[in-house]
Amino acid sequence: MIDFANGSLFKLAHCDPGEVQPQIAALLLEGEQILVAAKTIRDFVAFTDKRILAVNVQGLTGKKRDFSSLPYSKIQAFSVETAGTFDLDAELELWFSGLGKVRFEFKGHFDITYLGRLIAHQVL
Repeated sequence: MIDFANGSLFKLAHCDPGEVQPQIAALLLEGEQILVAAKTIRDFVAFTDKRILAVNVQGLTGKKRDFSSLPYSKIQAFSVETAGTFDLDAELELWFSGLGKVRFEFKGHFDITYLGRLIAHQVL
């Protein structure tokens, strides 16, 4: 489970949504589409048209997994920070009603402005 009290941090790189789709297919609702996906070496986050699914792969074998479903309807506020000249990471912070803050850090060339528009479209 995401630790909302400490504002969990995920350092992610862009990946093809088709790469993570098989791992969460059983959790997706009928017609739910993955719009953006990003991953670490083992963990990943999928931004769908209905929610954010954060997957934490646990243990040595990676068979145990924690799936956190974060509905857009619970987002009260969000912040997008683009990458700079020296700080090449972009960040997305989300504040969830009754839960707390989650921060995602994206490495490399990630289109954070598109993700910001996606969140805005779902929340506003």
